[in-house]
Amino acid sequence: MKVLVVDMTHGGIRIASEFSKILGSEVFVWDIYQTLKDQDKTFLKDKGIKRVDEQFLKDKGIKRVDEQFLKDKGIKLGDEQLKDEITADVENSGLVVVAPIHCNLQYQVHLTHHEAVGFLMKDRIQIPIVEVTGGKGKTSVVHLLKEIFIDMNPFILSSTGVEVVENGETHLLKKDISITPSSIMEAWELARDYKDIGVAIFETSLGGTGLADVGILTNISEDYSIAGGMRRASQAKVQIFKNKIVACDHHSFKKYYSNFKEKTNTFSINGKGNLKASNIIFGLQETVFRVEVNDLKTVSGEILDTSFEVSTFAPAPHHIKNVLSAICASLTLNMPLNTIKKGLINFNGLRGRTSIKMDGEVRIIEEINPGINVTSIEKSLRILGDLDDCAVIFGGKYGVTCEEIDEDRAADVLNDLNSEVKLILVDELGDGVRKMIKRDFQYKRKVEDALEGAAQWGCRNILLIYRSNYSQLTRR
Repeated sequence: MKVLVVDMTHGGIRIASEFSKILGSEVFVWDIYQTLKDQDKTFLKDKGIKRVDEQFLKDKGIKRVDEQFLKDKGIKLGDEQLKDEITADVENSGLVVVAPIHCNLQYQVHLTHHEAVGFLMKDRIQIPIVEVTGGKGKTSVVHLLKEIFIDMNPFILSSTGVEVVENGETHLLKKDISITPSSIMEAWELARDYKDIGVAIFETSLGGTGLADVGILTNISEDYSIAGGMRRASQAKVQIFKNKIVACDHHSFKKYYSNFKEKTNTFSINGKGNLKASNIIFGLQETVFRVEVNDLKTVSGEILDTSFEVSTFAPAPHHIKNVLSAICASLTLNMPLNTIKKGLINFNGLRGRTSIKMDGEVRIIEEINPGINVTSIEKSLRILGDLDDCAVIFGGKYGVTCEEIDEDRAADVLNDLNSEVKLILVDELGDGVRKMIKRDFQYKRKVEDALEGAAQWGCRNILLIYRSNYSQLTRR
Protein backbone atom coordinates (compact mmCIF):
# COMPACT_ATOMS: atom_id res chain seq x y z
CA MET A 1 0.00 0.00 0.00
CA LYS A 2 1.29 3.45 -0.96
CA VAL A 3 0.05 6.35 1.18
CA LEU A 4 0.58 10.10 0.90
CA VAL A 5 -0.20 12.03 4.09
CA VAL A 6 -0.77 15.76 3.53
CA ASP A 7 -0.37 18.47 6.22
CA MET A 8 2.18 17.95 8.96
CA THR A 9 0.74 20.73 11.14
CA HIS A 10 -2.41 18.93 12.30
CA GLY A 11 -1.17 15.48 13.33
CA GLY A 12 0.10 14.31 9.96
CA ILE A 13 3.45 13.12 11.38
CA ARG A 14 1.77 10.65 13.72
CA ILE A 15 -0.64 9.43 11.05
CA ALA A 16 2.23 8.86 8.61
CA SER A 17 4.20 7.05 11.30
CA GLU A 18 1.29 4.71 12.03
CA PHE A 19 0.84 3.91 8.33
CA SER A 20 4.55 3.10 8.09
CA LYS A 21 4.06 0.28 10.62
CA ILE A 22 1.76 -1.60 8.24
CA LEU A 23 3.67 -4.42 6.57
CA GLY A 24 4.52 -3.68 2.96
CA SER A 25 3.46 -0.04 3.11
CA GLU A 26 5.30 2.84 1.46
CA VAL A 27 4.55 6.21 3.03
CA PHE A 28 5.10 9.72 1.70
CA VAL A 29 4.37 13.10 3.28
CA TRP A 30 3.71 16.50 1.79
CA ASP A 31 4.51 19.33 4.20
CA ILE A 32 2.05 21.64 2.46
CA TYR A 33 2.38 24.46 5.03
CA GLN A 34 6.17 24.10 5.44
CA THR A 35 6.00 23.63 9.21
CA LEU A 36 8.34 20.64 9.67
CA LYS A 37 11.23 21.22 12.06
CA ASP A 38 14.62 19.61 11.53
CA GLN A 39 13.94 17.03 14.24
CA ASP A 40 10.66 16.09 12.52
CA LYS A 41 12.45 15.63 9.21
CA THR A 42 14.99 13.37 10.89
CA PHE A 43 12.20 11.36 12.56
CA LEU A 44 10.41 10.80 9.24
CA LYS A 45 13.64 9.84 7.49
CA ASP A 46 14.47 7.30 10.21
CA LYS A 47 11.00 5.80 9.71
CA GLY A 48 11.63 5.42 5.99
CA ILE A 49 8.99 8.06 5.19
CA LYS A 50 9.80 10.18 2.13
CA ARG A 51 9.02 13.87 1.78
CA VAL A 52 7.49 14.98 -1.52
CA ASP A 53 5.73 18.01 -3.03
CA GLU A 54 2.82 18.74 -5.37
CA GLN A 55 4.64 17.35 -8.39
CA PHE A 56 4.38 13.88 -6.80
CA LEU A 57 0.58 14.04 -7.08
CA LYS A 58 0.77 15.13 -10.70
CA ASP A 59 3.18 12.33 -11.53
CA LYS A 60 0.82 9.79 -9.95
CA GLY A 61 -2.10 11.08 -12.02
CA ILE A 62 -4.23 12.04 -9.02
CA LYS A 63 -7.25 14.02 -10.18
CA ARG A 64 -7.28 17.74 -9.61
CA VAL A 65 -10.67 18.28 -8.02
CA ASP A 66 -12.51 20.87 -5.95
CA GLU A 67 -15.93 21.39 -4.42
CA GLN A 68 -17.31 22.76 -7.68
CA PHE A 69 -16.26 19.54 -9.42
CA LEU A 70 -18.25 17.53 -6.90
CA LYS A 71 -21.20 19.93 -7.11
CA ASP A 72 -21.26 19.69 -10.91
CA LYS A 73 -21.43 15.90 -10.61
CA GLY A 74 -24.16 16.10 -7.95
CA ILE A 75 -21.90 14.48 -5.35
CA LYS A 76 -21.92 15.36 -1.65
CA LEU A 77 -19.40 14.47 1.05
CA GLY A 78 -20.27 10.95 2.23
CA ASP A 79 -22.23 9.96 -0.89
CA GLU A 80 -21.75 6.45 -2.27
CA GLN A 81 -20.99 8.00 -5.65
CA LEU A 82 -18.02 9.84 -4.14
CA LYS A 83 -16.80 6.56 -2.63
CA ASP A 84 -16.94 5.00 -6.10
CA GLU A 85 -14.95 7.93 -7.52
CA ILE A 86 -12.33 7.52 -4.80
CA THR A 87 -12.05 3.75 -5.27
CA ALA A 88 -11.49 4.16 -9.00
CA ASP A 89 -8.93 6.90 -8.41
CA VAL A 90 -6.95 4.72 -5.97
CA GLU A 91 -7.01 1.76 -8.34
CA ASN A 92 -5.74 3.90 -11.21
CA SER A 93 -2.97 5.67 -9.28
CA GLY A 94 -1.97 3.01 -6.74
CA LEU A 95 -1.83 5.77 -4.09
CA VAL A 96 -4.06 6.64 -1.13
CA VAL A 97 -4.11 10.40 -0.45
CA VAL A 98 -4.79 11.36 3.19
CA ALA A 99 -5.52 15.02 4.09
CA PRO A 100 -7.42 16.94 6.79
CA ILE A 101 -11.02 17.87 6.05
CA HIS A 102 -10.12 21.55 6.43
CA CYS A 103 -7.20 21.44 3.99
CA ASN A 104 -7.80 23.33 0.74
CA LEU A 105 -6.18 20.61 -1.34
CA GLN A 106 -7.35 20.76 -4.93
CA TYR A 107 -6.74 17.08 -5.58
CA GLN A 108 -8.85 14.03 -4.91
CA VAL A 109 -8.58 13.09 -1.21
CA HIS A 110 -9.22 9.42 -0.51
CA LEU A 111 -9.20 9.55 3.30
CA THR A 112 -9.59 12.49 5.66
CA HIS A 113 -7.38 12.50 8.76
CA HIS A 114 -10.49 11.44 10.70
CA GLU A 115 -11.07 8.45 8.42
CA ALA A 116 -7.38 7.52 8.51
CA VAL A 117 -7.43 7.42 12.33
CA GLY A 118 -10.59 5.33 12.20
CA PHE A 119 -8.85 2.88 9.85
CA LEU A 120 -5.64 2.73 11.89
CA MET A 121 -7.37 2.35 15.28
CA LYS A 122 -10.39 0.21 14.40
CA ASP A 123 -9.15 -2.97 16.12
CA ARG A 124 -7.16 -1.42 18.97
CA ILE A 125 -9.88 -0.19 21.33
CA GLN A 126 -12.15 -2.95 22.58
CA ILE A 127 -14.34 -0.91 24.93
CA PRO A 128 -17.36 1.36 24.35
CA ILE A 129 -16.39 4.68 22.75
CA VAL A 130 -18.17 8.05 22.76
CA GLU A 131 -16.93 10.72 20.35
CA VAL A 132 -17.94 14.37 20.80
CA THR A 133 -17.82 17.10 18.16
CA GLY A 134 -19.72 20.32 17.47
CA GLY A 135 -19.47 24.08 17.53
CA LYS A 136 -19.71 24.78 21.26
CA GLY A 137 -19.95 22.75 24.45
CA LYS A 138 -17.72 19.82 23.45
CA THR A 139 -15.38 19.93 26.45
CA SER A 140 -18.20 20.46 28.94
CA VAL A 141 -20.11 17.50 27.48
CA VAL A 142 -17.02 15.29 27.77
CA HIS A 143 -16.70 16.16 31.46
CA LEU A 144 -20.42 15.63 32.07
CA LEU A 145 -19.94 12.15 30.60
CA LYS A 146 -16.90 11.66 32.81
CA GLU A 147 -19.11 12.09 35.89
CA ILE A 148 -21.83 9.81 34.49
CA PHE A 149 -19.36 7.03 33.60
CA ILE A 150 -17.11 7.56 36.64
CA ASP A 151 -17.61 4.00 37.97
CA MET A 152 -16.41 2.56 34.63
CA ASN A 153 -12.94 4.11 34.97
CA PRO A 154 -13.32 6.35 31.89
CA PHE A 155 -10.44 7.32 29.62
CA ILE A 156 -10.80 10.90 28.38
CA LEU A 157 -9.30 13.02 25.63
CA SER A 158 -10.42 16.63 25.62
CA SER A 159 -8.96 20.07 25.10
CA THR A 160 -8.16 20.11 28.83
CA GLY A 161 -5.90 17.08 28.47
CA VAL A 162 -5.69 13.27 28.57
CA GLU A 163 -7.10 11.71 31.73
CA VAL A 164 -7.77 8.26 33.14
CA VAL A 165 -10.06 7.74 36.12
CA GLU A 166 -9.14 4.82 38.39
CA ASN A 167 -11.39 4.02 41.34
CA GLY A 168 -12.75 7.56 41.35
CA GLU A 169 -9.30 9.21 41.21
CA THR A 170 -8.35 11.21 38.11
CA HIS A 171 -4.85 10.80 36.66
CA LEU A 172 -3.77 13.54 34.24
CA LEU A 173 -1.54 11.92 31.60
CA LYS A 174 -0.99 14.98 29.42
CA LYS A 175 -2.08 18.61 29.53
CA ASP A 176 -2.76 20.99 26.64
CA ILE A 177 -3.27 18.40 23.90
CA SER A 178 -4.97 19.23 20.61
CA ILE A 179 -8.28 17.63 19.62
CA THR A 180 -7.26 16.84 16.06
CA PRO A 181 -8.14 13.21 15.26
CA SER A 182 -4.52 12.01 15.44
CA SER A 183 -4.50 12.89 19.15
CA ILE A 184 -6.67 9.81 19.74
CA MET A 185 -3.68 7.65 18.79
CA GLU A 186 -1.33 9.61 21.03
CA ALA A 187 -3.75 9.56 23.95
CA TRP A 188 -4.41 5.83 23.69
CA GLU A 189 -0.68 5.16 23.74
CA LEU A 190 -0.36 7.24 26.92
CA ALA A 191 -2.99 5.05 28.60
CA ARG A 192 -1.33 1.73 27.72
CA ASP A 193 -0.46 0.88 31.35
CA TYR A 194 -4.06 1.24 32.58
CA LYS A 195 -5.80 -2.12 32.30
CA ASP A 196 -9.25 -1.43 33.81
CA ILE A 197 -10.55 1.31 31.50
CA GLY A 198 -14.24 0.67 30.83
CA VAL A 199 -15.15 3.44 28.37
CA ALA A 200 -13.32 5.93 26.13
CA ILE A 201 -14.60 9.49 25.61
CA PHE A 202 -12.98 11.56 22.85
CA GLU A 203 -13.43 15.23 22.00
CA THR A 204 -12.69 15.63 18.30
CA SER A 205 -12.70 18.73 16.13
CA LEU A 206 -14.64 18.87 12.87
CA GLY A 207 -16.30 15.47 12.88
CA GLY A 208 -15.79 11.88 13.97
CA THR A 209 -13.53 8.96 13.12
CA GLY A 210 -16.20 6.26 12.97
CA LEU A 211 -14.68 4.46 15.97
CA ALA A 212 -17.50 5.29 18.38
CA ASP A 213 -20.53 3.36 19.51
CA VAL A 214 -22.17 6.75 20.05
CA GLY A 215 -21.19 10.06 18.47
CA ILE A 216 -22.37 13.41 19.81
CA LEU A 217 -22.88 16.55 17.74
CA THR A 218 -23.50 19.29 20.29
CA ASN A 219 -24.58 21.97 17.79
CA ILE A 220 -23.61 23.97 14.73
CA SER A 221 -23.44 27.26 16.60
CA GLU A 222 -21.79 29.10 13.71
CA ASP A 223 -21.31 27.47 10.32
CA TYR A 224 -17.95 29.09 9.61
CA SER A 225 -15.92 28.50 6.45
CA ILE A 226 -12.97 26.11 6.26
CA ALA A 227 -10.57 24.88 3.56
CA GLY A 228 -9.91 28.36 2.27
CA GLY A 229 -13.62 29.06 1.91
CA MET A 230 -14.27 25.90 -0.13
CA ARG A 231 -16.32 24.18 2.61
CA ARG A 232 -18.38 24.94 5.69
CA ALA A 233 -17.95 23.51 9.18
CA SER A 234 -21.27 21.67 8.83
CA GLN A 235 -19.86 19.75 5.86
CA ALA A 236 -16.88 18.60 7.91
CA LYS A 237 -18.90 17.65 10.97
CA VAL A 238 -21.02 15.27 8.90
CA GLN A 239 -18.15 12.84 9.61
CA ILE A 240 -19.62 12.25 13.09
CA PHE A 241 -22.33 10.20 11.37
CA LYS A 242 -19.74 7.54 10.52
CA ASN A 243 -20.32 6.35 14.11
CA LYS A 244 -22.97 3.74 14.90
CA ILE A 245 -25.57 6.06 16.49
CA VAL A 246 -25.41 9.84 16.89
CA ALA A 247 -26.91 12.11 19.55
CA CYS A 248 -27.48 15.38 17.68
CA ASP A 249 -28.86 18.81 18.48
CA HIS A 250 -32.34 18.83 16.93
CA HIS A 251 -31.98 22.18 15.15
CA SER A 252 -28.68 21.15 13.53
CA PHE A 253 -30.14 17.78 12.56
CA LYS A 254 -33.15 19.32 10.81
CA LYS A 255 -31.05 21.96 9.03
CA TYR A 256 -28.09 19.87 7.88
CA TYR A 257 -28.34 16.14 8.60
CA SER A 258 -31.93 14.92 8.28
CA ASN A 259 -30.87 12.19 5.83
CA PHE A 260 -29.27 10.38 8.80
CA LYS A 261 -32.59 9.89 10.59
CA GLU A 262 -32.24 6.11 11.04
CA LYS A 263 -29.07 6.41 13.12
CA THR A 264 -29.80 9.63 15.03
CA ASN A 265 -31.33 10.57 18.39
CA THR A 266 -32.02 14.29 18.76
CA PHE A 267 -32.32 16.59 21.77
CA SER A 268 -33.63 20.10 22.34
CA ILE A 269 -35.09 22.49 24.90
CA ASN A 270 -37.87 23.70 22.63
CA GLY A 271 -40.12 20.65 22.69
CA LYS A 272 -38.72 18.82 19.66
CA GLY A 273 -36.61 15.67 19.34
CA ASN A 274 -36.21 12.34 21.12
CA LEU A 275 -35.01 14.09 24.28
CA LYS A 276 -36.66 17.26 25.57
CA ALA A 277 -36.25 19.44 28.64
CA SER A 278 -39.29 20.88 30.39
CA ASN A 279 -40.23 22.55 33.70
CA ILE A 280 -36.78 24.17 33.92
CA ILE A 281 -35.97 26.01 37.15
CA PHE A 282 -32.66 27.81 36.65
CA GLY A 283 -30.20 28.46 39.44
CA LEU A 284 -26.60 29.67 39.42
CA GLN A 285 -25.39 26.62 41.34
CA GLU A 286 -28.14 24.09 40.61
CA THR A 287 -30.76 23.86 37.88
CA VAL A 288 -33.62 21.37 38.03
CA PHE A 289 -35.63 20.18 35.02
CA ARG A 290 -37.63 17.28 33.64
CA VAL A 291 -36.38 15.10 30.78
CA GLU A 292 -38.93 13.62 28.37
CA VAL A 293 -37.67 10.67 26.29
CA ASN A 294 -39.55 9.48 23.20
CA ASP A 295 -38.56 6.75 20.70
CA LEU A 296 -34.86 6.92 21.60
CA LYS A 297 -32.76 4.23 19.91
CA THR A 298 -30.16 2.36 21.98
CA VAL A 299 -27.05 0.49 20.83
CA SER A 300 -28.71 -2.76 21.94
CA GLY A 301 -31.67 -2.16 19.60
CA GLU A 302 -34.20 -1.13 22.24
CA ILE A 303 -36.53 1.88 21.96
CA LEU A 304 -36.83 4.02 25.10
CA ASP A 305 -39.87 6.03 26.25
CA THR A 306 -39.60 7.50 29.73
CA SER A 307 -39.42 10.70 31.77
CA PHE A 308 -37.46 11.71 34.86
CA GLU A 309 -36.18 14.72 36.78
CA VAL A 310 -32.52 15.75 37.05
CA SER A 311 -30.55 18.43 38.86
CA THR A 312 -27.11 19.68 37.85
CA PHE A 313 -24.94 22.72 37.21
CA ALA A 314 -26.56 24.44 34.20
CA PRO A 315 -27.06 28.19 34.81
CA ALA A 316 -28.18 29.08 31.26
CA PRO A 317 -30.11 27.45 28.36
CA HIS A 318 -26.98 26.47 26.43
CA HIS A 319 -25.79 24.51 29.46
CA ILE A 320 -29.10 22.62 29.45
CA LYS A 321 -28.38 21.53 25.86
CA ASN A 322 -24.95 20.26 26.93
CA VAL A 323 -26.60 18.22 29.68
CA LEU A 324 -29.21 16.86 27.28
CA SER A 325 -26.54 15.72 24.83
CA ALA A 326 -24.73 13.86 27.62
CA ILE A 327 -28.00 12.26 28.80
CA CYS A 328 -28.92 11.34 25.23
CA ALA A 329 -25.59 9.57 24.63
CA SER A 330 -25.73 7.84 28.02
CA LEU A 331 -29.22 6.47 27.42
CA THR A 332 -28.18 5.38 23.94
CA LEU A 333 -25.41 3.35 25.62
CA ASN A 334 -27.99 1.81 28.02
CA MET A 335 -26.69 3.57 31.15
CA PRO A 336 -29.12 3.21 34.10
CA LEU A 337 -31.14 6.30 35.03
CA ASN A 338 -29.86 6.38 38.61
CA THR A 339 -26.27 6.37 37.34
CA ILE A 340 -27.02 9.26 35.00
CA LYS A 341 -28.75 11.28 37.72
CA LYS A 342 -25.91 10.70 40.18
CA GLY A 343 -23.30 11.79 37.64
CA LEU A 344 -25.20 14.99 36.84
CA ILE A 345 -25.52 15.90 40.52
CA ASN A 346 -21.74 15.52 40.88
CA PHE A 347 -21.00 17.85 37.96
CA ASN A 348 -20.21 21.35 39.22
CA GLY A 349 -19.02 23.08 36.08
CA LEU A 350 -15.63 22.98 34.44
CA ARG A 351 -12.64 25.22 35.05
CA GLY A 352 -11.78 26.70 31.71
CA ARG A 353 -15.40 26.71 30.57
CA THR A 354 -18.31 27.83 32.77
CA SER A 355 -17.56 27.81 36.47
CA ILE A 356 -18.52 29.93 39.47
CA LYS A 357 -16.32 30.82 42.41
CA MET A 358 -16.56 33.19 45.36
CA ASP A 359 -13.91 35.75 46.34
CA GLY A 360 -15.20 36.90 49.70
CA GLU A 361 -18.68 38.26 48.95
CA VAL A 362 -17.96 38.69 45.23
CA ARG A 363 -19.29 36.02 42.84
CA ILE A 364 -17.08 35.49 39.77
CA ILE A 365 -18.66 33.62 36.85
CA GLU A 366 -15.91 32.45 34.51
CA GLU A 367 -16.50 31.79 30.82
CA ILE A 368 -12.95 31.08 29.64
CA ASN A 369 -12.78 29.30 26.30
CA PRO A 370 -10.48 29.31 23.26
CA GLY A 371 -13.53 29.04 21.00
CA ILE A 372 -15.47 32.06 22.27
CA ASN A 373 -17.38 33.77 19.44
CA VAL A 374 -20.31 36.17 19.24
CA THR A 375 -22.92 33.46 19.78
CA SER A 376 -21.20 32.25 22.95
CA ILE A 377 -20.88 35.84 24.20
CA GLU A 378 -24.63 36.33 23.82
CA LYS A 379 -25.34 33.06 25.64
CA SER A 380 -22.91 33.88 28.45
CA LEU A 381 -24.54 37.24 29.10
CA ARG A 382 -27.86 35.51 29.78
CA ILE A 383 -26.36 34.05 32.95
CA LEU A 384 -26.53 37.48 34.55
CA GLY A 385 -30.32 37.33 34.38
CA ASP A 386 -31.79 39.51 37.12
CA LEU A 387 -28.58 39.79 39.17
CA ASP A 388 -27.73 43.18 40.65
CA ASP A 389 -24.39 44.99 40.97
CA CYS A 390 -22.94 43.34 37.85
CA ALA A 391 -19.80 43.83 35.80
CA VAL A 392 -18.76 42.19 32.54
CA ILE A 393 -15.06 41.74 31.83
CA PHE A 394 -14.46 40.94 28.16
CA GLY A 395 -11.26 40.21 26.28
CA GLY A 396 -8.61 37.62 25.62
CA LYS A 397 -6.18 36.54 22.94
CA TYR A 398 -6.04 36.40 19.17
CA GLY A 399 -4.95 33.28 17.29
CA VAL A 400 -6.14 30.78 19.93
CA THR A 401 -8.13 28.80 17.34
CA CYS A 402 -8.46 28.79 13.55
CA GLU A 403 -11.80 30.62 13.88
CA GLU A 404 -11.29 34.27 14.77
CA ILE A 405 -13.97 36.43 16.38
CA ASP A 406 -16.16 39.00 14.61
CA GLU A 407 -15.17 42.12 16.55
CA ASP A 408 -17.87 44.37 15.02
CA ARG A 409 -20.65 42.01 16.11
CA ALA A 410 -19.04 41.46 19.51
CA ALA A 411 -18.97 45.24 20.03
CA ASP A 412 -22.65 45.46 19.06
CA VAL A 413 -23.52 42.89 21.74
CA LEU A 414 -21.52 44.74 24.39
CA ASN A 415 -23.06 48.10 23.38
CA ASP A 416 -26.51 46.60 24.03
CA LEU A 417 -25.66 45.78 27.66
CA ASN A 418 -27.83 47.37 30.31
CA SER A 419 -26.23 50.72 31.18
CA GLU A 420 -26.20 49.72 34.85
CA VAL A 421 -23.81 46.84 34.07
CA LYS A 422 -20.17 47.91 34.32
CA LEU A 423 -17.99 46.97 31.33
CA ILE A 424 -14.24 46.37 31.49
CA LEU A 425 -12.25 45.42 28.38
CA VAL A 426 -9.03 43.51 28.81
CA ASP A 427 -5.98 42.24 26.93
CA GLU A 428 -5.54 41.97 23.11
CA LEU A 429 -9.16 41.33 22.21
CA GLY A 430 -10.44 44.03 24.57
CA ASP A 431 -8.02 46.48 22.99
CA GLY A 432 -9.23 45.45 19.54
CA VAL A 433 -12.91 46.17 20.21
CA ARG A 434 -12.68 49.27 22.39
CA LYS A 435 -12.68 51.71 19.45
CA MET A 436 -16.14 50.34 18.55
CA ILE A 437 -17.66 50.59 22.04
CA LYS A 438 -20.22 53.40 22.35
CA ARG A 439 -20.99 53.11 26.05
CA ASP A 440 -18.97 53.74 29.22
CA PHE A 441 -16.15 51.26 29.80
CA GLN A 442 -12.67 50.89 31.21
CA TYR A 443 -9.68 49.11 29.71
CA LYS A 444 -7.21 47.05 31.73
CA ARG A 445 -4.19 45.22 30.39
CA LYS A 446 -4.43 42.30 32.83
CA VAL A 447 -7.35 40.19 34.00
CA GLU A 448 -6.22 40.55 37.61
CA ASP A 449 -6.46 44.35 37.34
CA ALA A 450 -9.92 44.10 35.76
CA LEU A 451 -11.21 41.85 38.55
CA GLU A 452 -9.78 44.17 41.18
CA GLY A 453 -11.33 47.20 39.48
CA ALA A 454 -14.78 45.58 39.30
CA ALA A 455 -14.63 44.69 42.99
CA GLN A 456 -13.60 48.24 43.90
CA TRP A 457 -16.66 49.51 42.02
CA GLY A 458 -18.78 47.47 44.42
CA CYS A 459 -19.77 44.83 41.86
CA ARG A 460 -20.90 41.68 43.64
CA ASN A 461 -21.41 39.65 40.44
CA ILE A 462 -18.63 39.60 37.84
CA LEU A 463 -18.94 37.78 34.51
CA LEU A 464 -15.50 37.13 32.99
CA ILE A 465 -15.73 36.30 29.25
CA TYR A 466 -12.18 35.59 28.16
CA ARG A 467 -10.95 34.05 24.91
CA SER A 468 -8.03 31.83 25.83
CA ASN A 469 -7.01 28.39 26.98
CA TYR A 470 -7.56 28.25 30.74
CA SER A 471 -4.00 27.03 31.33
CA GLN A 472 -2.60 30.07 29.54
CA LEU A 473 -4.66 32.40 31.70
CA THR A 474 -3.53 30.74 34.92
CA ARG A 475 0.12 31.20 33.92
CA ARG A 476 -0.29 34.96 33.69
